[in-house]
Amino acid sequence: MTPFDDRSPLTPAEAAARLVALREALAGVVVGQEAPLDEILAALFVGGHVLLEGVPGVAKTLLARALAAALGLEFRRVQFTPDLMPADVIGTNVFDFQRGLFHLQKGPVFTEVLLADEINRTPPKTQAALLEAMQERQVTIDGVSHALAPSFFVLATQNPLEHEGTYPLPEAQLDRFLMKVLVGYPAAAEELEIYRRFLDGRVQLTSTDVPLSAVLAPGDLLRLRAALGGVRVEEPLLGYLHAIVEATRRAPQLAAGASPRAGIALLAAARAWAAMEGRDFAIPDDFKRMARPVLRHRLIATPETELEGKGTEEVLGTLLDRIEVPRG
Repeated sequence: MTPFDDRSPLTPAEAAARLVALREALAGVVVGQEAPLDEILAALFVGGHVLLEGVPGVAKTLLARALAAALGLEFRRVQFTPDLMPADVIGTNVFDFQRGLFHLQKGPVFTEVLLADEINRTPPKTQAALLEAMQERQVTIDGVSHALAPSFFVLATQNPLEHEGTYPLPEAQLDRFLMKVLVGYPAAAEELEIYRRFLDGRVQLTSTDVPLSAVLAPGDLLRLRAALGGVRVEEPLLGYLHAIVEATRRAPQLAAGASPRAGIALLAAARAWAAMEGRDFAIPDDFKRMARPVLRHRLIATPETELEGKGTEEVLGTLLDRIEVPRG
């Protein structure tokens, strides 16, 4: 597939065409993860970062590599471990004895798509090394700020079943992720297709190569983000958004509800979802579709709720069902 190369401003229809092309290209490589892929794309298009949660072997790394390849972006991966230091992520100044001066040795954060693999296996000090990069798209080394790429995007993974030797992400770190995307097991038919692809050589046990060419031209990602400004959100929908956020704060099952920043994140994600559906206007379903990935990691269930075997996911679902949807 030939990448788009037009440089004129994108109309909503043109943006939708590029999104369709991306979806089709990624579906040809990643089998059975359409919902997580869509959520990742929505986050990417508004400039947010994503925390991927799923057991090993469900294609989290493949998702990241395929996305970078389809977008034509530079990709780097960091395996987070207990002994990883901040300098291993952002870089450090190294003294050149021949020239008699320091020079910057850039860390892997200087890329466009960064896969932070098993981010919860490294101590908070190293986790915090990503905070400035994710929030401000820059890093500070020895008092000097260094800009990152405008398209800088973090995909971090964590294993929900692993507790020993892990460091849960603090609320401040979690809030830097626009979404928490759950990557589960594929359906039976999809898993059978994965096995068939292994038999005919399209899926390998150990290969890191992704047989996917760039679908978009350089600069198209930033043009897609700019096109989202043309997605209209009417006043009644702002009221609906506030009702969702306010309901999380009033719910007795939750110790902490959504902040105004969480509300902004949901608003941005809803506009992205509308564009992905080919519309230049948002509807209530856009907010309902994006509410779970945007809010699930920002809410904290009370101990009593957890003792009942319920989590934030169940509480959020109940709240969404109860909130009146604006009509017309």
